[in-house]
Amino acid sequence: MELILKQDVANLGFKDDVVTVKNGYGRNYLIPHGYAVLATSSAKKVLAETLKQRAYKEQNVVKEANKAAEALKALELKITAKTGEGDKLFGSISNANIAEALATEGQEIEKKFITIAGGLVKRLGKYNASVRLHRDVIVDLPFEVTAEAK
Repeated sequence: MELILKQDVANLGFKDDVVTVKNGYGRNYLIPHGYAVLATSSAKKVLAETLKQRAYKEQNVVKEANKAAEALKALELKITAKTGEGDKLFGSISNANIAEALATEGQEIEKKFITIAGGLVKRLGKYNASVRLHRDVIVDLPFEVTAEAK
């Protein structure tokens, strides 16, 4: 079943992508929740025209995302956390913690656009996270988890 996505769907595609999914997933989840519409020939023509008009506007958005990417690359992000014995953390560091740390540095990024390589961080050390600023602009963000002063 071919569908046109009306918004970004995790692990499937971005807004205005034409995707092929199984019938049940499309009929029972994507279409009723308003995430997609059927990709009929007329809908594809309308989509093509919309994408053509949006391409010019998109260039400015990509330029802004690239500027933000350069600002992120210049950051040295350090997150402090409470630790126990053997450099283990009490709790863990997640994408929400990274979003908070970036907010204190002046970079407002939603936590859903931040992905930590390897999942949650549970020990002190240096790690990497990827930040998706735009569908074409993904930044690799190194950060360090340090112990809180006792």
